[in-house]
Amino acid sequence: MMTIREVEALASGGESDIIEFKRSTGQRSDAMRTICGMLNGRGGYVLFGVTDAGAIEGQEVSTRTMEDIAHELRKIDPQPALTPERVVLESGREVIVLVAPGNSGGPFTYDGRPNVRNGPLTAAMPHERYRQLLLERIHPLHRWETQPAHGFGIEDLDTREIVVTIEEAIRRSRLEDPGTRDPERLLRGLRLMHDGQLRNAAVILFARADRVLPHYPQCLLRLARFRGADKTEFIDHRREVGNAFDLLVRAQRFLMDHLPVAGRVVPNQMERVDEPLYPPVALREALANALCHRDYAMPGGSVGIAMYDDRLEITSTGRLPFGLTPRDLVTDHTSLPWNPLIASVFYLRGIIEQWGRGTLKIRSLAEQAGLVAPEFDERGGEVVVRFNPMRYVAPSRVSRPLSPLQQQILQVLAAIGSASIGEIHGQLASEVPRPTVKDNLQILRQLELVRMTGRGRGTRWNLA
Repeated sequence: MMTIREVEALASGGESDIIEFKRSTGQRSDAMRTICGMLNGRGGYVLFGVTDAGAIEGQEVSTRTMEDIAHELRKIDPQPALTPERVVLESGREVIVLVAPGNSGGPFTYDGRPNVRNGPLTAAMPHERYRQLLLERIHPLHRWETQPAHGFGIEDLDTREIVVTIEEAIRRSRLEDPGTRDPERLLRGLRLMHDGQLRNAAVILFARADRVLPHYPQCLLRLARFRGADKTEFIDHRREVGNAFDLLVRAQRFLMDHLPVAGRVVPNQMERVDEPLYPPVALREALANALCHRDYAMPGGSVGIAMYDDRLEITSTGRLPFGLTPRDLVTDHTSLPWNPLIASVFYLRGIIEQWGRGTLKIRSLAEQAGLVAPEFDERGGEVVVRFNPMRYVAPSRVSRPLSPLQQQILQVLAAIGSASIGEIHGQLASEVPRPTVKDNLQILRQLELVRMTGRGRGTRWNLA
């Protein structure tokens, strides 16, 4: 039972997203909306008998008082198991405390309406959020990945991929040899068949590319290399369909075709050390997570790679489930995969290592490679992982396209800092007349990409 000291501690902190004060149970309707919002979020405390300023006054409490609270609690659906606690003050008056557990199912409604906490305020829950919570509520028993794949049979699957998965799991000691390579028996062992019918997860994992459409348009990978820092102009644009393993391979090929190379000029040597701008192993981990955990129930959904001059983004359709936020993804968090069957097969195959650790691994791999920590975000119904470069990358265009020589000059300045024309000329990988270098520096200056200091032989050039 709660003590007076605990009530004092709660009251001293003021109101917040998890604490609200009510002077008396005369405000019980507002209090129940708050309880509803807390149940739909992190949980919290509602204290009757405490003023808005946090003064503990208490109130007279009778049998009728408790009946009124119980009556209002019954208007919350689904019915939470909440028991009001009564804390007696020295004056004889009482504080009534309601404790709402967080992340406890739902979505909850009060008097037919769902609510949510926004800081110390309670508001109506947005329809999209309510829909997401409803899906999470029925998810364990009615997951899309477990539903029958109507019209699909084993002949529509890449059986070689099934056998490779099993043999790789055995090699990694993640599965004992089942003693068979019969596709149907293997699928049953992986829980990808039920009563002789393939499940949706089996199609996502093993469908032949020529059998995916038109029934599973969500087996889609969107690939784009944009010129510049926005989506105004494409350099390359592809749409690929296939099973999850096939899409992972195609994504890696696209990255190999377009992954920027960051050149590092070695001082006093006529050579450059070229390294990928983004660590491929971190990108692969992000792609695997996107393919595993995205919402496949949305037919128009996809996984995407968008590469710009200044960043790379990997996106997947859906929202972060079970109350997770982008901030949670960069700390230790409970693993609650949206597609446990698909994630399990990815684990057996050795593509992911440990549920709930993927985002932390992405961050660690990027930081080991010298990158700024990747950003995790939710945007327009999709989850985004954003990688920023390890070092300066010369743009391909600003207000106009830049030539390869102009990009080289910018890259040299990024590597060696302030330099004379002679020093810049000496570091260029290609044979270029010195006057040409000077002319291109002036063009870059007009574009406000470089700046000049000093005069005559003392002139130095720097990145703007």
